[in-house]
Amino acid sequence: MELTVLGVSFGLLLLIGVPVGFAVGLSSVATIIAAGLPVAVVFQKMVGGMQVFSFLAIPFFIFAGELMLHGGIAQRIVRFANSMVGHVRGGLGMSNVLGCTIFGGVAGSPVADVSAMGSVMIPLMKKEGYDTDYAVNVTTHASLVGALMPTSHNLILYTLATAGIASVSVLGMILACIVPALLLTVMNLLAAYGVAIKRGYPTRGAFAGWGEIGASFVGALPGMLIVGIILAGILSGVFTATESAATAVLWALIVTAVVYRSLSWEDFIKSCAKACKTTGVVLFLIGISNAFGYFLAMYSVPELTGQLMATVTENPWMIFLMINLVLFLLGTFLDMAPALLICTPIFLPIAQKFGMDPTQFGVVILLNCALGLNTPPVGTTQFVGCAIGGISVGQVMRSIWPFYGALVGTLMLVTYVPAFSLWLPNLVLMK
Repeated sequence: MELTVLGVSFGLLLLIGVPVGFAVGLSSVATIIAAGLPVAVVFQKMVGGMQVFSFLAIPFFIFAGELMLHGGIAQRIVRFANSMVGHVRGGLGMSNVLGCTIFGGVAGSPVADVSAMGSVMIPLMKKEGYDTDYAVNVTTHASLVGALMPTSHNLILYTLATAGIASVSVLGMILACIVPALLLTVMNLLAAYGVAIKRGYPTRGAFAGWGEIGASFVGALPGMLIVGIILAGILSGVFTATESAATAVLWALIVTAVVYRSLSWEDFIKSCAKACKTTGVVLFLIGISNAFGYFLAMYSVPELTGQLMATVTENPWMIFLMINLVLFLLGTFLDMAPALLICTPIFLPIAQKFGMDPTQFGVVILLNCALGLNTPPVGTTQFVGCAIGGISVGQVMRSIWPFYGALVGTLMLVTYVPAFSLWLPNLVLMK
């Protein structure tokens, strides 16, 4: 009875357009009432879910990303990427892919990535004769790499969502995402180049020369160093993941305000305000999802879901395919944070039962959530890209398939070839 109330109320609230966080909270309250328990249980679980020291990393990483977004780093990264591949056919699209990847590593957020790089690259590509749908698709798909980068707070969210189910370290997740992030970048480059060749897009002048590459690299290096600082600091034991996030904020301030001198006081205030707003939303989702997860565990939802899947097949490959399909469908309706917090307690135990490592599953769910960010009806990155390009989502969706193929291909490789996500953590952590 209570499980039916939980599922039906949550589904109905989503269908009538209630925001995900409130839908989760209200369905939890409805379940408590149906079970005859005190409503205070929901609030106790919410508060308990947010009182974790590791959560301090989340607002720090968000704030660092906002400073990077408003601090003028994107233009320097665009120059560096252009100097390397801007001269080949469709080179501006490939420059876009490299630029989004590099900025995604700096900001750690697909939405920040598409906002910063899209505002620079999409108008430039349109001016140079590229079709708007191509410019938007390249930008939105390349920006998704940011979800896998060391500065991504989504990595932290996943490790926290696994509490009580499996032991997944932040460092392990950071290392596990590096190879898939590089693989996704290569796939995006191939998709961008293939479409550019098919449409006959022009070259953009001659090779800029090694001097320009060196000069643009030096200009972009201070901003890009943030990834190296985080990895080196954690691997050497100089600081923890939480301390690395605080270090990222300090470095972002130094780079944008002192080195580049491109962060104005107005931009700083805007970064603070946006970081506070985003942090509030994320912490609310964490708290309310902790209460929701309590009921999922109480009523054995993961076990029941696993049993339901096992009635269809017990082949691990088919089970993993089914998990991917369900995660993708849910990701089209849920934003990344709620999707991670709600789906991890349900599907991680199932994936483990059929032999998937929890760290590998973390990369799989991040890729599925990233795919959802670029798919209606939620599709946050896609909506931002379409708004910048002045084009409808329907027009973009008609030519999205080569770029979808790049992301789905990466997802399948990570799902069925564990070495893509586990080789580096095993090597570094000596597992």
